Amino acid sequence: MVESVRLDQPRRGALLLALSGLLFAIMGVLIREVSTGVNNETVVFARNLIGVFYFLPLMLIRGFAPFRTQRLGSHFLRTFYGLGAMYCFFYAIAHLPLADAMVFTYAAPVFTPVLAWWWLKESLTGRMMLSVAIGFVGVILVAKPTGALFDPKALAGVAASLLAACAFVSIRAMSDSEPATRIVFYFASFSTLLSAIPLLWAYQPLTLQQLGLLTAIGIVATTSQLVMSRAYALAPPGKIGPLSYLAIVFSGAFAWVLWDELPGWSSWLGAGLIFAASLLSLYLPAKPGKTPRAGV
Repeated sequence: MVESVRLDQPRRGALLLALSGLLFAIMGVLIREVSTGVNNETVVFARNLIGVFYFLPLMLIRGFAPFRTQRLGSHFLRTFYGLGAMYCFFYAIAHLPLADAMVFTYAAPVFTPVLAWWWLKESLTGRMMLSVAIGFVGVILVAKPTGALFDPKALAGVAASLLAACAFVSIRAMSDSEPATRIVFYFASFSTLLSAIPLLWAYQPLTLQQLGLLTAIGIVATTSQLVMSRAYALAPPGKIGPLSYLAIVFSGAFAWVLWDELPGWSSWLGAGLIFAASLLSLYLPAKPGKTPRAGV
C-alpha cells in the first residue's frame, strides 16, 4: 500500500493560485454588475447552485463514482469555514467602508502559514512570513483603509479572514485523498443547501439578464474554486498564499479599463509590493515533488 502524502510543488501551485486570482477578479466585476438589482442572499445562493450544475456533465459520463468520499465530515467543515467567511465578508462590506472591507478580504494569507504550521505541521520560515507581510502592506496601500478599520464591527472582517484561512488550510489537509473536483463539488452542494435558507425571506424575481449574469458568476466562481483547490493541493499555503494578493491587482486593472477608475500613486506602489511578494513566494526553494497515493 502506497503511503498517502501531500505534494510540494510551489511554483506550479503559485501559478495556479495567480490564475485563480484572475478568475476571482472577473467574478468581482460580474457581481458588481448584477448587485445593482439583485440582493446578496440571491447572489450567494446562485453562485453555489450553478456550482452544483457545473458537475452534471461529469456525473452523466462517469456517474457518482468520482464524488464518493470517506471524509464527509471534513467536507462539511470546509463548507462551514468557506460559507462562514462569505457571510462575514458580506457583513463587513455592508457595515464598513469598502476599502476597509477589502483589506479584510485579502488578509487571509496573513493567517494561513501559521495555521498550516499548527494544523498540518508544515514548515514556517522567515522568508514565508516576509513575503506575506510585504504583500499585505501592498494590499493596504491599494485599498487605503480608513479609521473604521478599528470599529468593533470590523471584528466580522477579522472573523472572515480567519475563516477563509481555515478554509484554505482545510483544502490542503484533504488534498492527500480528495481531488479538487470532489472538494469543490461538496462545497457547492453543502453551500447551496445552507444558502437556500435566507431565500425564505429574501427571495426576489429575476430578469433574464440577471439570470445570465448569475449563471456566469457561478461558472467563473466554480472554476476559480477548482483552480484554487488544485493550487493548495500542489503546495503548502505558507509558500504560495501571497499569490492570492494578485486578485486585488487584477481587480484594479478591470476597474481602470471598465469604469475609468484610475489608480493613484499609492495603488501603484501597493501593486508593486504585491508583485514583489508574489515573486518572492514563487521562487521559494522547492522540494522534489511527491507522488500521491494511487487513485487520487
